[in-house]
Amino acid sequence: MKEISAGLPNPLESASALSFVKLSSKTLPKQAMAAKVITPIPEVSARSVSSLIEDRAAEDAFFVADLGEVTRQHNQWKAFLPRIEPFYAVKSNPDPMILRTLAGHGTGFDCASKAEIQMALDQGVPASRIIYANPCKQASHIRYAAAAGVTMMTFDNADELHKIRAHHPAAKMILRILTDDSRSICKLGVKFGAHIGVVPTLLQTAQDLEVDVIGISFHVGSGCYDASAFGEAVILARKAFDIGKEFGFTFTLLDVGGGFPSNNADGVTFPDIATILAPTVDRLFDSSVRVIAEPGRYYCNSAYTLAVNIVARRMVPRDISPSVPSVDSETMATNVNDDHPAYMYYINDGMYGSFNCITFDHAVVIPKVLSRSSHYYYGKHTGDIEYSCSIWGPTCDSIDCMGRNFSLPEMQVGDWLYFDNMGAYTMCAASQFNGFRKSSIVYTNTEAAGPTHSSDY
Repeated sequence: MKEISAGLPNPLESASALSFVKLSSKTLPKQAMAAKVITPIPEVSARSVSSLIEDRAAEDAFFVADLGEVTRQHNQWKAFLPRIEPFYAVKSNPDPMILRTLAGHGTGFDCASKAEIQMALDQGVPASRIIYANPCKQASHIRYAAAAGVTMMTFDNADELHKIRAHHPAAKMILRILTDDSRSICKLGVKFGAHIGVVPTLLQTAQDLEVDVIGISFHVGSGCYDASAFGEAVILARKAFDIGKEFGFTFTLLDVGGGFPSNNADGVTFPDIATILAPTVDRLFDSSVRVIAEPGRYYCNSAYTLAVNIVARRMVPRDISPSVPSVDSETMATNVNDDHPAYMYYINDGMYGSFNCITFDHAVVIPKVLSRSSHYYYGKHTGDIEYSCSIWGPTCDSIDCMGRNFSLPEMQVGDWLYFDNMGAYTMCAASQFNGFRKSSIVYTNTEAAGPTHSSDY
């Protein structure tokens, strides 16, 4: 079951800090294309985070999702990039509560599959606010999009145009061009994007097939750390627009893609990017061109905090003879404080669960003390001496390690840690390897004026 709390500043701090309210049981407006029946939300009882921890079964890891943070990010977007319409990248976090919140703010949705399109439709989002932004699509998914009324789609190759002609001839296509993504953590250009040199050939193919191309898109890469990459990509998109004009196309849409950082991210900030992106778009494209973007982690990453329980611990002595089998030298960092033992902590979420972001998204996670000897430290330092430690997940695989060079005060089995900025590319790719459950979610809304109710799910 999922819960929503009244708007409070620290969703993990104490028993008195959260008082969860009951949800009303309402269903979504029915979609003509919905293949499944939307069931009412079950009513849930009022419970605090502390009661979850104290409950017999509540030693399981869980997320706290602050929907108010999503709203703040949206307000910031509208303030810095008022011309550019955000189409939330569902892939980053498809939690229905995130989708519901953003649908209420009027955002569009960037979907990469039939299932993601259905998720958006389930929130009552009109097909006109969905872009099928996957340049290489399965034919049956194209047919589904056509039946659902989703017309905006991306492409970057000639074969895709032939598929569109066969399965969705009324589609409004957007040509995704290749831009320099060398300044991003996740470089998407190795898989997607047409080089500017092949744009004429692709547009000629579209003309021959009588497929309508309405604009240009690009993606500077996920986790972009150089704001100037956006400005350079917009300039390249302008060239593609000019090529389109030579072929008789009147492009009306520019999609500037994703790569926008979340709140509290290290390095380049969203305002840094907006300062370059907004004036470059305005200088090169007049008001007749609709401009959209595909932010994902920007909206969801800082909204989720993950709480995990320490389920086991190993002490690692410092003065073991080399002849005695021990933990290899890479397992622990050297402790410079004293000869106090280092520790290996085992928690109940890991690389096969929410921390898959370390592998797939190159995320850097930082453990913080949530509860230690029944004292809460959310947003605070314990003030105690810290020792080197490693943190391991619950599975029987040795790669299930979140890091080997952390520093924490001595923790005991049953204590809790938390990790900030865990909303993007975490739960969406989590598995149940070894039979371990996925972490549940508790909701709060720190922007709510009063008790918050969920009406659509």
